[in-house]
Amino acid sequence: MATYKAPLRDMQFVLNELLQVDQPLSALPGFGEISADIINQYLESGAQFAENELAPLNQSGDAEGCKLENGVVTTPKGFKEAYQQFCEQGYSSICCDPAYGGQGMPITLGLPLMEMQISANVAWSMYPGLSHGAYSALLAHGTEELRQRYLPKLVSGVWTGTMCLTEPQCGTDLGLIKTRAVDNGDGSYSITGTKIFISAGEHDMAENILHLVLARLPDSPKDIKGLSLFLVPKWIPDAAGNPGARNAISAGSLEHKMGIKGNATAVMNLDGAQGWLLGEVNKGMACMFTMMNAARLGIGMHGLGLGEIACQNAVAYAQERVQMRSLSGTKHAELPADPLIVHPDVRRMLLTGKAYNEGARAFSYWLAMQLDIEEHSTDEAQRQDAADLVALLTPIAKAFMTDNGYSVTNLSQQVFGGHGYIRETGMEQFVRDARISMIYEGTNGIQALDLIGRKIMMDQGQKLRKFTKIVHKFCQAQAEDAAMAEFIAPLQQLLKDITDLTMAIGMQAMTNRDEVGAAAVDYLRLLGHLVYGYFWARMASVALAKQASAPAPFYAAKLATARFYYSRLMTETAMLKASIQSGAKNLMEIEEDEFALGY
Repeated sequence: MATYKAPLRDMQFVLNELLQVDQPLSALPGFGEISADIINQYLESGAQFAENELAPLNQSGDAEGCKLENGVVTTPKGFKEAYQQFCEQGYSSICCDPAYGGQGMPITLGLPLMEMQISANVAWSMYPGLSHGAYSALLAHGTEELRQRYLPKLVSGVWTGTMCLTEPQCGTDLGLIKTRAVDNGDGSYSITGTKIFISAGEHDMAENILHLVLARLPDSPKDIKGLSLFLVPKWIPDAAGNPGARNAISAGSLEHKMGIKGNATAVMNLDGAQGWLLGEVNKGMACMFTMMNAARLGIGMHGLGLGEIACQNAVAYAQERVQMRSLSGTKHAELPADPLIVHPDVRRMLLTGKAYNEGARAFSYWLAMQLDIEEHSTDEAQRQDAADLVALLTPIAKAFMTDNGYSVTNLSQQVFGGHGYIRETGMEQFVRDARISMIYEGTNGIQALDLIGRKIMMDQGQKLRKFTKIVHKFCQAQAEDAAMAEFIAPLQQLLKDITDLTMAIGMQAMTNRDEVGAAAVDYLRLLGHLVYGYFWARMASVALAKQASAPAPFYAAKLATARFYYSRLMTETAMLKASIQSGAKNLMEIEEDEFALGY
């Protein structure tokens, strides 16, 4: 059975040594008391909860799954009790507004806690994860009356939330939504339609569920510009704020899935359900993006969280399992064979996991800090810069982190050999659970199109330049440090390559828009390596400084992993560059009916 130990030392390294988050955070309104000691206290408490309460339920929750009987969904044994503990210990309110019962802590602190919960039990973590997304949308776009009625219960965790976008005929193309809304004339709307793939759509863990539903009014445009967002509670609150009348929204069925079986993925039927408008009519997508951006970073964390627990167990197995002697001579003569970890290819797999996980941790925590700056800074220019960086890098967080996370779970399973393929070890579950992260909240291909098409081309690269300027300044600051040359030179070259390729794609797209689509996925991955390369160079710089004053195995391992990333993983950029330069012709010249030739 797989086990989990929160990587507290690395989390503390990223937060307190690399990013030194207490300094920028304490300068923001409301965060003046933030310190490394407070951060560590939260991390240690979160680790105990994840390790002791959530991890033991992961494998059993997968085996049991959720059950739907007579419209009632039952979650796996122990899920409801763990959620009650989660709420009682205040985890649901950590990053929420004190005006509605929250603790007012930064997202930078909440994200590591989310990582632990995902690693320990990703299916369970989705219930509170979706709730926070609903909280964000309601806080940003709800009237004060709606906020007062719903937010305190959402913040306390007594009520949970979902988002209802997808329908049988549309996923990515939300302009095809058929769910309709009719004005009741009393401030409410009647919502009718069917939504599919709704995570946590129905369950027994909370007394009420708040659904955020995209729908179209009769006279609204028939495309994406005609969508509005509605709050549709499972139970309509009474005058006292308690669940009252049952609303006309129900689970028609549960999906039978490859993974995340402990989370109830439901088909939700709305039969004239009563809902209330969030934001303005026909501005539903703008409102929903408040929730979706937070959700996309959260899904990116699925890649990190599952990659982390998979790699942890692979390392432990490689240290214990003896198979064959080392190619360079016996390493453990007292054993009948050497442990797996002496073999180069096993080390390649383990180091790939370690490098991708630790790179993702540094990147995602930094991105969370930008979210805090965007939301709380009193400096308008600083807020705008942070907002632009978040907009640019969120597709990378979602796609690059989940692509890598799935790769890490596969490699970690491979370390186990045949034992990784059977259910007993738990490794195959990590692979199954990780696969969906590349699909939902916008497939990774859609993230790539969003990155290059909307976030870069539409503003002539202004957002991109804000990030590349950060990288350039770092490289300049390290120019005289000979010990950093092995990182700075390739980082500078990649920076130049991306600048040149971005211009080339933009020029080609002026005559053929397919050039953007052809380059998109490779381009996102190329930019992902720039992001990870930047953070690995920063981590190497910190480790070198620490090693100079007080050598320690942790910093030596950090340096070794940085060198592995640059020499073995970042070299993928050469292939990506060549693929992008090959253009769209090799994808588009085959005719549609020629795909089926030979069947």
